[in-house]
Amino acid sequence: QVQVAESGGGVVQAGGSLRLSCAASGSTWTTYGLGWFRQAPGKEREFVAAIDWLGVTTSYADSVKGRFTISRDRAGSTVALQMNSLKPEDTAVYYCAAGSRPAVSNAVALYDYWGQGTQVTISS
Repeated sequence: QVQVAESGGGVVQAGGSLRLSCAASGSTWTTYGLGWFRQAPGKEREFVAAIDWLGVTTSYADSVKGRFTISRDRAGSTVALQMNSLKPEDTAVYYCAAGSRPAVSNAVALYDYWGQGTQVTISS
C-alpha cells in the first residue's frame, strides 16, 4: 500500500510564495501519475495540478495557471507544488494524490492514494 504525506503548508501574505512537498513511504510511485488538489470549507475538493509519470506532461486548473508549478524528482519519489503570487482565494487544505495510472488526470476518482492534507492560509 502506498502512503502519502504532504508538508510545507502555512500562513503567508497575499502576493507571497509557498512550496508544498509530498513524499511516499513504503513503496515506489515512479510509474504513477501525481496530482495536487485543494478543498476549502464547505466546498468540493478541486483539481489544482497534475504531472505524468515521466515528469514531462503537466496540467493546471485555470485558476492557478501561470502562478503554480508542479514538479517531481527524477526518481519519482517526491512531488512538489511551487505556489507564487498567492491570493486569499487560494486558502484551502491541499492534498497530494497518487494514481496507479501513469498519465495526467484531473479527476479525483482516478487517484488511488491520498495524503492527509496540509493547510495553506493566505492573509491580506
